[in-house]
Amino acid sequence: MSKRDYYEILGVNKSASADEIKKAYRKVAMQFHPDRNPGDKSAEEKFKEAAEAYEVLSDADKKAKYDRYGHQAFAPGSGGGGFHASNMEDIFSQFGDIFGDDMFGNFFGGGGRRGGGGTGRSRGQRGSNLRIKVKLTYEEIAKGVSKTVKVKKYVVCSTCGGNGAKDKSSIQTCGTCGGSGQVRRVQNTFLGQMQTVTTCPTCNGEGSTVTAKCTACKGEGRVYGEETINIEIPAGVQEGMQLSMNGKGNAGERGGLPGDLIIQIEEEQHAELHRDGLNVAYDLHISFPDAAFGASVEVPTIDGRAKIKIPAGTQSGKIFRLKGKGFPEVQGYGKGDQLIYVNVWTPQHISSEEKEMLEKLSNSPNFKPQPDKNAKSFFERVKEAFS
Repeated sequence: MSKRDYYEILGVNKSASADEIKKAYRKVAMQFHPDRNPGDKSAEEKFKEAAEAYEVLSDADKKAKYDRYGHQAFAPGSGGGGFHASNMEDIFSQFGDIFGDDMFGNFFGGGGRRGGGGTGRSRGQRGSNLRIKVKLTYEEIAKGVSKTVKVKKYVVCSTCGGNGAKDKSSIQTCGTCGGSGQVRRVQNTFLGQMQTVTTCPTCNGEGSTVTAKCTACKGEGRVYGEETINIEIPAGVQEGMQLSMNGKGNAGERGGLPGDLIIQIEEEQHAELHRDGLNVAYDLHISFPDAAFGASVEVPTIDGRAKIKIPAGTQSGKIFRLKGKGFPEVQGYGKGDQLIYVNVWTPQHISSEEKEMLEKLSNSPNFKPQPDKNAKSFFERVKEAFS
């Protein structure tokens, strides 16, 4: 089953501002929130669907990529279609601040937004995204390729395991919120008592405090290092296309979710071919005798060389098409062609003997231009080749 359009899920159009997207997400999330629809699997799926849509549309880079390539932009190497949250806990951990800490307290009797074990705790600060460039040959683009790269970035501290503490005894339950990560307050209003829930200012919603910091990472829970990453690049990618790998960016602080790794595709120029969308183009230069008598010539393709037959009387500007010898669509079934543009080579330097022979031939009726009135013009042939 194909995914629904992210804009359709949130009920906004492509020109919606960041604030409008945020408000739309809050509205949909409230409608299908599990606490308001207990036991309703359909509502839970729609809640997750909305979170996925917001995760992409709220990020400028991901939104631009989605606007250009749709869902297929997140398919390769993403491990989850470009979406971090794999369960309800992750969704509340990532987007609880979008709902507003007090929103769920008012709606659900002080239950607050959920986190690990239903306590409402939030993880540390999320890591930032990383960008790298990967250069590919035409052959790699045509078939898809697995690339192994070394990325310098923040990684989880191996000494403390990412919690930022010197040892287990250095982590204490927050005295302000009692480990819940939230502070509740009851106010008397003209409508009666109203309970609000806010993030604990002491522990920033983590539910615990560190009394002694890890000496290796100085309490951040991460250190600057290097990671070897395997990137699966699908066939058919193009120059400028960006792929995303979830969780392969910088590690978050004190157990926060990691950022994404953004891979920007660069194409290595081919020595003989050039690309035009899904098609591959090649300029074939042939001699006048080959054009007049016909010939069998060998041409380069993405996956080797191929022989083509040049019919006798071939004119300069003729375009031959090798069906299916172009690039495949990303995550699709279509495939481009190879277009071969014929150029009849005119000698620039000739001997006196050659000049004498050509002068004799120039008076022959067969050497007088006699274009076929029904023949298509060069521009028509080019337009037809790319249609």
